[in-house]
Amino acid sequence: MDKEIKKVDIDYTNEAVPQSARKGFLPMFAIMLGFTFFSASMWTGVDLANGLDLNGFILAVLIGGAILAAYTGALGYIGCDTGLSFDLLSRRAFGAKGSYLPSAMIALTQIGWFGVGAAMFAIPAAQVLAPDSAVLPYVLVLLVGVCMTGSAYFGIKGLEIVSYISVPLIAILGTYAMVKSTIEGGGLHAIFDKSTGGLTLFSAIGLVIGSFVSGGTATPNFVRFAKTNKTAVITTVIAFFLGNTLMFCFGGVAGAFTGSNDIFWVMIELGMGLWAFLVLGANIWTTNDNALYTGALGLSNITGKSKKMMVILSGIIGTVAAIWLYNNFCNWLTILNATLPAVGVILVADFFLDRKKYAADAEAPQGVNWAAIIGVVAGAVIGNLTGGNIIPGFTFGIAAVNNMVVSFACYYIGRLVKKNK
Repeated sequence: MDKEIKKVDIDYTNEAVPQSARKGFLPMFAIMLGFTFFSASMWTGVDLANGLDLNGFILAVLIGGAILAAYTGALGYIGCDTGLSFDLLSRRAFGAKGSYLPSAMIALTQIGWFGVGAAMFAIPAAQVLAPDSAVLPYVLVLLVGVCMTGSAYFGIKGLEIVSYISVPLIAILGTYAMVKSTIEGGGLHAIFDKSTGGLTLFSAIGLVIGSFVSGGTATPNFVRFAKTNKTAVITTVIAFFLGNTLMFCFGGVAGAFTGSNDIFWVMIELGMGLWAFLVLGANIWTTNDNALYTGALGLSNITGKSKKMMVILSGIIGTVAAIWLYNNFCNWLTILNATLPAVGVILVADFFLDRKKYAADAEAPQGVNWAAIIGVVAGAVIGNLTGGNIIPGFTFGIAAVNNMVVSFACYYIGRLVKKNK
């Protein structure tokens, strides 16, 4: 008798994650903390500390962290409740064809972050190992890109294994760097008194939100594997509020003490030597795996190809462009960070306003939901305008929050117009 062997997609690229594949609190906690423990957040912490006094630093981290946690927590709830990835949720909110826009926005951003992360490790490592070599940075980028792509290829299980190793290491060594800086610097007030005071509170809150709004928008990709909505929300909120806050503090306190704005050299100056390589490598690896996983899911939604094939393609693109991205991508990120929150807000709004589209047996609507598209475009314009990206020097409020408010208003008005036709 012929037996039909069905290959199981353990990442459930084109379907909801069944309860049999769901995970408990501990693995989800490790995955989400591994995601938010990222060197770029430590780098942002240095910028915050160099531009704010201690009270301003605390306020910016708490307010920005609370907004980011609420945003990602809502997306985490939806991801777990439906079992759907970010891209499958986008198909319901934006329409099958309309979902190409949010999928492309998140995929390209996350592949870009992958390249930036790979170079963030390879370039400083090359400067220490062979400062006069022009070839070594490219060799290390290739090696790092291959290793990170390999672990992302194995999907959610690979992310879980890497996170179990890296999260405790980062937490211990980051705490050590912060405590040592505080003691040697004469206390937190003394360290932060060196600040230039060049940041306003609103600008600083915007930096906190912008530091992870791209990855945060893709939260459903990971917490859809949680067994319960409670687990999904708690692990997401802790990761984006507590986890991200710790990274700001690790980088901010140590960076303000040493006066350096590069977290790798901060650790070198604190005498951490080899440990700096381990911390930076483990730190970047966890988030880069998540970034590549998210980028691959987005490309899979657009192309219809398998997620594993798209992981390899994403890894190749990110690795080849890594050094260029490292030198140029961060400027583009300021634009994306004032643009991307609209996508998440519209997903949340559409879910709670039209729950029937998200039922297990519901088909994604075909075509384009123009109310959602207009909401993203309008939110992007206002976010970038009030963030100073369109008219240099002109800013108003918090760009990410302005983006969210305008995108929701446009989406809701467009929905009412369509309903009354």
